[in-house]
Amino acid sequence: MPTTQRTEDGELVLILDFGSQYTQLLAQRVRENQTYCEIVPSTTTASEIAARAPIGVILSGGPSSVYDANAPQIDPAIFQLGVPILGVCYGLQVTCKLFGATVAPATRREYGYAELTINSSGRASSLFTGVSDISQVWMSHGDQVTTANEEFITLASTPTCPNAAVKMTSLPFYGVQFHPEVTHTREGATIIRNFIVEICRSSQSWTTKNFVATSIEKIREQVGTEKVICGLSGGVDSAVVAALVSRAIGDRLTCICVDNGMMRKNEIGNIAKIFRENFDVNLIVADAEELFLSALRGVSDPQEKRKIIGKTFIDVFASEAKMIEGAKFLAQGTIYPDVIESGSSVGGKAATIKFHHNVGGLPENLEFKLVEPLRDLFKGDVRRVGLELGLPEELVWRHPFPGPGLAVRCLGAVDKASLDCLREADAIVVEEIVAAGLYRETSQVFAVLLPVKSVGVMGDGRTYDNVIAVRCVSTVDFMTADWSRLPYDVLAKISSRIINEVKGVNRVVYDISSKPPATIEWE
Repeated sequence: MPTTQRTEDGELVLILDFGSQYTQLLAQRVRENQTYCEIVPSTTTASEIAARAPIGVILSGGPSSVYDANAPQIDPAIFQLGVPILGVCYGLQVTCKLFGATVAPATRREYGYAELTINSSGRASSLFTGVSDISQVWMSHGDQVTTANEEFITLASTPTCPNAAVKMTSLPFYGVQFHPEVTHTREGATIIRNFIVEICRSSQSWTTKNFVATSIEKIREQVGTEKVICGLSGGVDSAVVAALVSRAIGDRLTCICVDNGMMRKNEIGNIAKIFRENFDVNLIVADAEELFLSALRGVSDPQEKRKIIGKTFIDVFASEAKMIEGAKFLAQGTIYPDVIESGSSVGGKAATIKFHHNVGGLPENLEFKLVEPLRDLFKGDVRRVGLELGLPEELVWRHPFPGPGLAVRCLGAVDKASLDCLREADAIVVEEIVAAGLYRETSQVFAVLLPVKSVGVMGDGRTYDNVIAVRCVSTVDFMTADWSRLPYDVLAKISSRIINEVKGVNRVVYDISSKPPATIEWE
């Protein structure tokens, strides 16, 4: 077994990415155990892994069947390194097939909740320490291990999956057919903790304080003596980036807030107030509303909106940068959900769900080098970093807001009248959620202006006006989410206020879709 080495972030776990949309969730779960991890392609060789000397390796899930013509494979020599390995879904299947077990299409595709029963061998395994004998797990697979040969010991099963968890008899390999990384698997966090702490023997030395210190050093190394500009949207991501860069390079940072006309109500004033009171940085507010609205005129396709907004955003920055001598770097609040939903998984197999203005929409002639210190973090990580940096709690716990702003919540073509209507409705939604004491109980709340009109009666007259959809979700990781069960009286008050206070709206509906299959945003 290679000697375990400590990286600048502590002990290392490597995750081999086979293209699962949930791969970064695995990284998040590992980091929750104060253990540093990185995602690498599934093509990474045993020698490359040995050079990194990880304390453990995780094989992610993926969309392929092991029998597909171009199914991703794994270097067999990885299993001879003596490093504990956990295979998840496809990671289990590709390993079992390699060692002679039978992998075949399930008699019934298993997608959703399943009841996992742990057997006596599983009870004796460290992987299931502290896990209930019968536990709820989340399945998402077409193939499964139908017959485990003498190389494997079955640890658990479900009614339709006989080998839902296995371990090898002679090698430190453990595999699960379900997804312990998603919140739907009730005791998944315990299973991953057991692998990291009990099996890989992590000392749990990677902390938020460590990340902040390391990030500051990396920013200094990347930027050198140059100046940096940073876009502020008012959200936690850009705020934390600004704080990190400010801590790293001081007054060589200039923050620019682009007023694209698609911000929330009173957004610009709130941004200026928060940052001028809490940061020692230069702040420029660029009024570009007319420019953005002109570029978006008549455009209804959501992907095109994102690309146009991204390009216009960079153009405005380039214009402002001319007044900042020596600015060569652009700091962005890109986080991993932006990357993975843009189809940029490390393994290159993830499906594109949507483009994000600070990922898929960047023009090829970008004149700035990017500084993206949060690119591998989830929202929860970012909030912890913000608190470590001393940011005010009301900013740290603010709900996320999409980079393209209200443009992707105003379905169809965008104009100022529609945005103003949506802005007022959105403000009411947030105000009532806060008044009901539900803001911290929910993860994201907002209004959506639908591209339809409906018949109504207001006073003694017939109306034919706009429809507002209210979206409110609860989530831990933003990769999966459930619609929030708001009290009826709160929903009633939101509806009543919008219809009575927002001109041109006569109907309010509530979105009760979960993610998946829906996304949190409508566009």
